Amino acid sequence: GASHSKSLESCLMSVPGIKIVAPSTVTDAYGCLLSAVYDNNPVVFVEHKLLYDLKEDIDIGELKAVEIGKARVVREGRDVTIVAHSYGVELARRAADELAQDGVEAEVIDLRTLKPLDMETVAASVMKTGRLVSVEEGNVFGGIGAEVAGQVTERCLDYLDGRVVRVGKPDVPIPASVEAERRLLPDAGSVVEAVKRSLSWR
Repeated sequence: GASHSKSLESCLMSVPGIKIVAPSTVTDAYGCLLSAVYDNNPVVFVEHKLLYDLKEDIDIGELKAVEIGKARVVREGRDVTIVAHSYGVELARRAADELAQDGVEAEVIDLRTLKPLDMETVAASVMKTGRLVSVEEGNVFGGIGAEVAGQVTERCLDYLDGRVVRVGKPDVPIPASVEAERRLLPDAGSVVEAVKRSLSWR
């Protein structure tokens, strides 16, 4: 577990001069790979093993490159912004579906690119919703969410109406046991709880 399940995105983000893409869909995987191949800079392409079984109806003729550094709004909402990448987007979508049953409209943003970060899209969403929840499988401490939260605080402090909440893994190695790993990593339920924490802040 500690050898093959660790998320290294935040480590890679500290390397100057590289770009990092982390798609969450079949279409974006193709588009990001195409952009990475033709980019003049070194690009790290991050894949999540749980996304390998994804199936999607696509039109080969309509596939095109995804702009590196451009996030995607997966779902519109007005109550809270959930920012994620790679498999975290699937967790965010499931959480948004569950929250919708309680009347909470979550806006889900797929970062797609971790370096550079599309903070313009994220900031615009937070200015609309007033709340931010970040989701990742990497460590909460020093993670992607920490960077997103820091930049959102710099850009959107006057618009925040709720607590900024980060969802991720605690600062411990991934265990070898599959069941222990499952209990350690975030799931849709932990994203829902994070949103409720943000909404209940006064």
